[in-house]
Amino acid sequence: MDYEKLLNMAAELGYQLMYSGGEIYRAEESVRRLLCAYGLEAPEVFAIPNCLIVSVVTPQGRPVTRMRRVPLHGTDIELLERCNGLCRRLCARRPPLDEALAEVAALGTGVPRYSPRKVLLGYGAAPAFFAPLFGGGPRDAACAFLCGLAAGACLLYGGRLLGANGFFRTAVCSALAAFLALVLVEAGLGESVDTVTISALMVLVPGVALTNAMREIMAGDTFSALSRTADAILAASAIALGAAAGQALGGFW
Repeated sequence: MDYEKLLNMAAELGYQLMYSGGEIYRAEESVRRLLCAYGLEAPEVFAIPNCLIVSVVTPQGRPVTRMRRVPLHGTDIELLERCNGLCRRLCARRPPLDEALAEVAALGTGVPRYSPRKVLLGYGAAPAFFAPLFGGGPRDAACAFLCGLAAGACLLYGGRLLGANGFFRTAVCSALAAFLALVLVEAGLGESVDTVTISALMVLVPGVALTNAMREIMAGDTFSALSRTADAILAASAIALGAAAGQALGGFW
């Protein structure tokens, strides 16, 4: 058996699981079960939110190791479900490695994606629905919709100008939403600056990151949980700093 191909296939599947937002324990267990299904004994799999390391010892006593770095990612439920299903099928059928590699490589093809316009519309609709929950009226909801659109456009199209730093990008989007909320209310289009601002900032709140951190704590992956918690705290700090800067700028304006 070509153990290089086997390790490449298992590491790629684990990478796809983590990139789609899967839990640390899910990625480790899936890769481990896959390697065991192909006859390897006691494979070692270690994963943290941005790195996956897979190591095995061949029957001839030769150690083989693969490491994959996982870039900044979100959550893709469709891709996650495909990875889970493929892992189960590979463990049950154990097809030839070339066929298995081809199936793993095809995981990301044909995954349905929302167009940028639909995503942007979602960024506007979410704050508009949050506004009534915070006691706002129709005018506050309309203003929150516009602020959400501005924050969404900044996130979607401002990547080249703002760079890849998530903290800075979140702070700028938060400042833009808070500034626009103040301007719209001062212009008489909205009623409550606080309601519009809080509603617009909800699209930036790291709820998924914090939920994943709690999930990792429950699973016993302390290092991963601390990493995700730090990400959530940094994102929340960026929102607070950006909102304060936006409100201050709006006050001067």
